[in-house]
Amino acid sequence: QVQLVESGGGLVQAGGSLRLSCAASGIIFRINSMGWYRQAPAKQRELVATITSGRTNYADSVSGRFTISRDNFKATVYLQMNSLKREDTAVYYCNAVVVGPRGEADYWGQGTQVTVSS
Repeated sequence: QVQLVESGGGLVQAGGSLRLSCAASGIIFRINSMGWYRQAPAKQRELVATITSGRTNYADSVSGRFTISRDNFKATVYLQMNSLKREDTAVYYCNAVVVGPRGEADYWGQGTQVTVSS
């Protein structure tokens, strides 16, 4: 019922920047939170950043380099990634906790690949 469409992934040199976008569509009463998670090969998916009512939370590994923001009108969350490192290479997944006609549910995007080279 709710779809998350991601964009912005790609290949970037170490020290460079990327901006990820994730737009939520569907019948949405309220988005309680949105966030980004990532999963590197052979590793568990981990939290990168979340935003709830303007409050943000970051993993220690990205704090100071990444910025999460949200456009409520567009139901879109962004992740500005600066000073990228090789260890940031992963598939990045958009997440949203959404209240809709069927109540609260957790949704995930399809993932977008971020590759940092050096």
